[in-house]
Amino acid sequence: MDRPVTQITDSRRSNLGAHLIVDAFDGYRSRFRIITLRSRLRFEQRDWAASAADAVERLTLYRATVDQLEPDIRGMLGERITDPFLWAGMKAVYSGLIADRDDWELAETFFNSITRRIFDTVGVDERIEFVDTDFDTPPSRAGEPVYRTYRRSDSIVDLLEEILDDVSFDAAWAHRSSDLDHVAARISDRLLELGALQVVERAEIVGSVFYRGQSAFVVGRLYSGSHRLPVVLALSHGDEGIYVDAVLLSSNEVSILYSFTRSYFHVDAHRPYDLVRFLKSLMPRKRLAEIYIAVGENKHGKTELYRDLIRHVSASPERFEHARGTPGMVMVVFTLPGYDDVFKIIRDRFPPPKRTTRRTIMGKYRMVFQHDRAGRLIDAQDFQHLQFDREQFTVELLDELLSEAGDTVRVEGDNVVISHVYVERRVIPLNIFVKEAAPVAAQAAVVDFGKAIKDMASTNIFPGDLLLKNFGVTRHGRVVFYDYDELTSLTDMVFRAIPEARDELDEMSSAPWYSVGDRDVFPEEHRSFLGLVPELREVFEQHHGDLFEVEPWRAMQKRIESGELIEVYAYREELRLPGAEAPRGW
Repeated sequence: MDRPVTQITDSRRSNLGAHLIVDAFDGYRSRFRIITLRSRLRFEQRDWAASAADAVERLTLYRATVDQLEPDIRGMLGERITDPFLWAGMKAVYSGLIADRDDWELAETFFNSITRRIFDTVGVDERIEFVDTDFDTPPSRAGEPVYRTYRRSDSIVDLLEEILDDVSFDAAWAHRSSDLDHVAARISDRLLELGALQVVERAEIVGSVFYRGQSAFVVGRLYSGSHRLPVVLALSHGDEGIYVDAVLLSSNEVSILYSFTRSYFHVDAHRPYDLVRFLKSLMPRKRLAEIYIAVGENKHGKTELYRDLIRHVSASPERFEHARGTPGMVMVVFTLPGYDDVFKIIRDRFPPPKRTTRRTIMGKYRMVFQHDRAGRLIDAQDFQHLQFDREQFTVELLDELLSEAGDTVRVEGDNVVISHVYVERRVIPLNIFVKEAAPVAAQAAVVDFGKAIKDMASTNIFPGDLLLKNFGVTRHGRVVFYDYDELTSLTDMVFRAIPEARDELDEMSSAPWYSVGDRDVFPEEHRSFLGLVPELREVFEQHHGDLFEVEPWRAMQKRIESGELIEVYAYREELRLPGAEAPRGW
């Protein structure tokens, strides 16, 4: 018969608690992997609806696991639940339990998730959290490399054949031979462009295929003499079988594939540490945090993001200041001049004409988190109970935070405590970009602005406000959307043409002579409030004049309502191979 909990020694209690958390983490990782491995079957069977459902299920798995674990931990520790000495002992035991794991860094983050749930810690507490890793990284050796190595073949085509032989889907290929001829030709052209040898001496290809949406990706790097270049084969499964849709051969192209505006990949990563660093070699400018997030380890990505932020704040004299752009009515947005992220805090009150609530705003962000972001919606990581030195804020910013977001921001002595904040990648607001960029770049951004609206519509997203200030431009020149308070499902909207005026009084009236419902949208009105100067508006209309018409919007609604899932490709049209199926977007 077990002894009562009150008779258990602290060391025994710490041991039991640590094992309980490890067991929960094991269960989480097992379920996570099961969902991830299903992606191959979904791709082979072209079951895109199930693939989308799997993505949502995996996104909600972490929180559900923590929710289930919390009452068990509380029951075990009883009135000692917030005893820091007991938790320090649990952390020490837990650290020993995970030392030989291949996913030790994820296990550390999982422990932090539990302690922050229990304690609501302001700032960090290294006694009970893994503020930095406990280990010299990596603490264990990999059993095998994250990639397969392929030696020089008689030709690039032969090398590619060998690579795809190891992929081996349980589905027919549509035109594999001609695809590989095209891929080999693209590789040869890229080697010539780089001034490299016209041979591939070695290829290193990740052993697991990456899946997202309706696509699969074979990812690796090629060596030719002193040159090393990334290679990604983007695979699609069409009516006639599997085919290579595109080949990506530059760091920028691969970086866009792993963008912070894309949904997370499903890839079987037995040892995430090695996979992330392999991918980092393909995209040197991308932060480790972003790569962890991109491959589905978003919770640990948040940990890496926080560590990166703290390192930057500690080493820099910069102060938080207002971000560039038109101040929002819903959010206070600020940044550090030399940092790549912005910080968004919900205001306490919203002036007219905004009719929303804090809960509604947070719901919009959850919607974006679970939705296909189509390369157009910026991923946001939410943080709670952050603490910074008061001197790290400009006076103007701190005054606004305390007056406009006092429910979220408070000053405690020399510290500023933020109870909730969204962190997003910083981009240049589109209204600023088109004013300050060279004319050619401004025109390209305007064209991509229209494409962004159409891409979002293809995934059942209507941004609500189509104002330039709500969109931004990334370092790759892509236009993205970041203002989510008016965002909604496209199929929830009613697209209408403006009725003809009944008489001259109607035409002269400043108020509409027709009824307008809360969900009504009149596309032709967008011409007047897009905010583009005449020459840029002309460029926009040349490429996207159909956005001012009702029928294209209604047609897209019908396609979505019929159950069609429309793939928005993560690469430019010119990177696609001859023979690829025509895109089915707007």
